[in-house]
Parts: sequence; C-alpha cells; structure tokens
Amino acid sequence: MSIEARQPAPAEPAFPEPTVLRTARLQLRPMRPSDADALYAILTEPEVLRHWDTPAWPDVAHAREFIVDEQRALAEGESITLGIYRDDPPRLIGECLLFAVDRQAGRAELGFALAPGAWGHGYLQEAAGALLAYGFDSLHLRRIEAEINVGNAAAARALERLGFQREGVLRERWAVNGSISDAAVYGLLAREWAARCVD
Repeated sequence: MSIEARQPAPAEPAFPEPTVLRTARLQLRPMRPSDADALYAILTEPEVLRHWDTPAWPDVAHAREFIVDEQRALAEGESITLGIYRDDPPRLIGECLLFAVDRQAGRAELGFALAPGAWGHGYLQEAAGALLAYGFDSLHLRRIEAEINVGNAAAARALERLGFQREGVLRERWAVNGSISDAAVYGLLAREWAARCVD
C-alpha cells in the first residue's frame, strides 16, 4: 500500500490582501528598489527630519536596504510600510506605515513622512486615512497610536484631524538634532474610528 505524499497547506499571508490601497488621488503600495532615489531625497530633506530622532541616511544605498527590509517585514507580518504615490503624474511623495504591529493585542503604531513639496494639499489625511481604515477594518486592530516630538505642531494637527487624541507625554524621550525632547503620545481606538466613518 502506498502512502501519498501530502503537500503542506499554503501559508496564509501575514497581512490580508490588498496591501495596495487607492484613494481619490493617491496609490499606496509597498515600495520597490527602483523607488530608492526618490525615497532618499524625501528622507534626507532637512524639513522632513527636523523633528525626527534619527539622522539622515548617508547615501542612497541605505534607502535601498530600507526598502528590502520593509519588504521582508511585510512578508513576515511585522509592519506595513507603503509608499504614497500621486496618480497624476505618478511619483513617490512620501511613506505611511503601521509598525510594531501586534495583532494578538490588537495594536500598532502609525508613522508617516511627506515630501515638503506635497505639504498643504491634504495628501497625508488621504493616505493615513486609507491606512487607518486598513488597520481597523482588515487587520481588526483595536488601537493605533503615534508618538511624535512635542514640538512637531504640524504632525499633532494632522493626527488630531484624523481623530487621534493626545494621551500623554513621555519626558526626555528623544534626542533630536542634539537636543533632548519630550514625546507626545496619541491614540485612536477602533470604536472612535467607526464613529467618525458613520458621521
């Protein structure tokens, strides 16, 4: 009697499809190595990094390495980093991410960066709104939070427009451009997001 070899069941994707999101003006998708030059230009812009606690990348190779690392993190269910692309003309204008994803606990952190030339057009609200909807509706997260430099008034306004509430301050949390800075913690709950979507 022969025993038929059993094939292992295909592994379920770490994150439910799609991880390509579309809005009225934007496409959010995982970045490719060909995006490295554009990403490097955005994430070495002094205005973008002014409130960050990480230095600028020294060369474009770091951007390529970051993209490869984020592709792996997406495949393994650790984080979702999506490039923000204008539809017309198609170009990378920033990134939006859910990281520190803990689906068992139902939480993740939101991060974002946008090229200065794309500021003031509502792109961040559009992109982050799409990723928040994915986090709450597809990943069934209970809570999404964000941590920003207390001096970053623009990021605070953006988070508040998305429905986040400031929940507290972490004292002397970051070292930003050689100065010690407090960090503000913001949180948004699934039920709050759902209520906003109904209104």
